[in-house]
Amino acid sequence: MGKIKIIQTRSVIDRPLIQKKTIEALGLGRPNWEKVHNDTPQVRGMIRKVSHLIKVEEIK
Repeated sequence: MGKIKIIQTRSVIDRPLIQKKTIEALGLGRPNWEKVHNDTPQVRGMIRKVSHLIKVEEIK
């Protein structure tokens, strides 16, 4: 199972509540915060929901 680094690039101000909760569930909260997660289908689904707010990098 691989790892992915998620970096928040945009703020959640004026975003729908579901997007705010998804960012919070990913362990983010402010622009330029980053978090490493296991590459699972659940995390990939959350990434798709907020892909316009984050940047994703795969870690080898």
